[in-house]
Order: sequence, then structure tokens, then C-alpha cells
Amino acid sequence: MKKLTIRLKDDFHKDLLDLVAFKNDSINSYVINLIKNDLSKNTNLLRSYDNMIRDNITNVLITQKINELKAIQDGIFKEYKVNDILSNSKIYEVMTANSLNHILIPGHSGSRDAKDEFGNEFEYKHFKKSSSNHSWTFNDFSDTSIAKLKKAKAVIFAHINDVDFPYPGKLDWYYSIPGDIMCEYLLKYTQSIQNSRKMINVSPNQLESRLNASKIIPSAQNGVYDKYLSAIYKASSELEELTGVKNLLTSNKFWELIVALELNHQVNPEQGGREGAHDAYDSEGNPYEYKVSKNHAWNFQDISDNVLNKYYNDKAIILAVVDKENIEVEHIYSTEPADVVPLLRKKLQEKINRCLEKGSPIRRLQVSLSKSDLTRVNAKKLY
Repeated sequence: MKKLTIRLKDDFHKDLLDLVAFKNDSINSYVINLIKNDLSKNTNLLRSYDNMIRDNITNVLITQKINELKAIQDGIFKEYKVNDILSNSKIYEVMTANSLNHILIPGHSGSRDAKDEFGNEFEYKHFKKSSSNHSWTFNDFSDTSIAKLKKAKAVIFAHINDVDFPYPGKLDWYYSIPGDIMCEYLLKYTQSIQNSRKMINVSPNQLESRLNASKIIPSAQNGVYDKYLSAIYKASSELEELTGVKNLLTSNKFWELIVALELNHQVNPEQGGREGAHDAYDSEGNPYEYKVSKNHAWNFQDISDNVLNKYYNDKAIILAVVDKENIEVEHIYSTEPADVVPLLRKKLQEKINRCLEKGSPIRRLQVSLSKSDLTRVNAKKLY
């Protein structure tokens, strides 16, 4: 076959070369963009995978710390028959008993908190230096509950310095008021109180001016709970660092964390106020209200109209049952605010009506949901 050569005019030849170059650049750009997009997808995939691995590792570490705390609680129970020390500020009762060389009394609400080596029983009250309320609170007092203080050797009013000492603080001073004297004091100074909560605060100044009390500095002697407290402080501090949730042992946050781990939620680190309006969030940022109980009875406290209306901002209201001795979740139910709020309003109104019929004031805007209410609120079992 003969080779044929065609000579093009210079202008046409230049235009053709430019066109080919343009096409080559377009093809190159197209291929490069395909590669970039593919790399971007792989990078995002790797980043997502990396985050997933990091989250899984964090959850494993969190579980390890929770198991450490359980082992500590088991040790205290085995030696002293006291359990559930990991919530609702129980840690400060342990701290107080340790500082005063007392032994905690196993029991429930209404029992005294601790006893000494002679069997004398003591009632504990505490407040923290970081608290906005520098006084001790007696909640839901009645003549009967006040009279029970007579049986106490003394009421210990402890001050926890959580500002100048490492977490969770230190008992740096306290007042000790004999039970019979404190009983007379409360009977006298609660007569004029009109609040429906039946609540009275007692300040350091009142104890000193009215009862001639003096601050007592605890001795530096080692207490029976020393080894346990050190282990609790270490494990709980590490757990707070892992989760970003502070004061885990001084509120209900610890049990909210246990539930959140099962639901893959993030616990809200804030407590109270606008920032703490919701208990947890899912991966998409949806807020949730948590109610955690040792049995199938969930309390809704101080449910004013504003509080009830705020529940509508939650994606769901989570009702959980936990075993506080074994530190594990037993049941989790999810309910819609649109189903729960009307029932809460109904229960609250019925409670108000009962009080009106008896001619007695309603002491607190509080109602509960029970196991039988789960069907009434169309609860879905998640766990």
C-alpha cells in the first residue's frame, strides 16, 4: 500500500492541532476528575471507617471503666452489704462515712445513713462548695419524718470542697447537731413555711446563730472506705474523660450513659438549664428525654405546663429499667411525646382534683408512669 501524504495549509494545520490539543486536555481533565472523585470517595470511606473504629474503641474503653466501677461496688457490697453507690450523690455519703470513721447502713429511703462503732445512727446532709445554694435541704418534711430524727445520734451537715480539691472533692468541715435538738429546730422553724414542696433549707449561719454550732474539721485518719474511694475516683474520672460527661456520680447521668450506650446515643454533658434541656442525642442530632428507674415506675417531677410543652421538642421519651446492683440495662421502651404528654396532664389533673377534694394543697407537680401505662402510650420495646 502506498503511503499518501497530504500537505495542509498552515492556518488550517494550526487550527487542527489546537483542536486535538483541546480534546486531549478535555479527556485528561475528565480522567483526572474521575480519579479525584474516586479518591475522594475512598478518603471519605476511610475517614468514616476510621471514625467507626475510634468509636468502637472508645465504647470498649467505656465498658471497661463501667466494669471497673461495678467490681468496686461489688467489693463494698461483699464487705459492707451496701450497694448502688454510683448515682444520686451516694458517693458523698461514702466520703462522709469514711471521714468520720462511720459504717454505712444498708437500706432504703427513710432509713438513717450510717452508724458508729457503738451502733449510734447518723443522718447525713451535704452541699458542695461549687453549688449555687450554700445550704442543706430537707425535702418533703412532715411531722412524722421530723420526729424520726430524734432517733438519730446526730445530723451531720457536711461541706464538700470540690473547688480546691480534685474530683469529686473533700469533706473539709462539718457541723454535728444532736438528733433531738435538730428535731425541735425543724418543728419550730417549719411552722411558718407555706411552700407546697414542704421543703426547708438550713444555712451555716442559722446553725451557728440559732443552735450555737461550731464547724468541726475532720481528722486526717484513714477511713474504712479509703481503698474503695481511691479506686472510684480514678475510674470515674477516666470515664468522664472518655465520655465528656462531668459529675457522673453526682446525678442520674451515670445511668443515662448506660442506657445511651445501648441506643448508640450521645449523653448531653450539661446538667439543667437551657443547655441541659435534653438528656441525649442520636447521630443526627435529634434530642431525647430519658427516664431511668429500678422498676417499671418512671417519675416525672415538677411538670409545669412549660416542662410538658418542652417534651414535644424531643424525638422520643425513653423509659428504661436498670439493675443498679449489677449495673446493666434490663428494658428500654420508646414512646412518642404526643402519646405521653396528654396522659401526664390527665394524671396530674386527677391528682390535683384529689387534693382539692381533701382540702389539702398539692405538694409537688409530680406523677408517674407504670408498667400498665406502657400500652396507653403505645410504647415500643427497644431492648
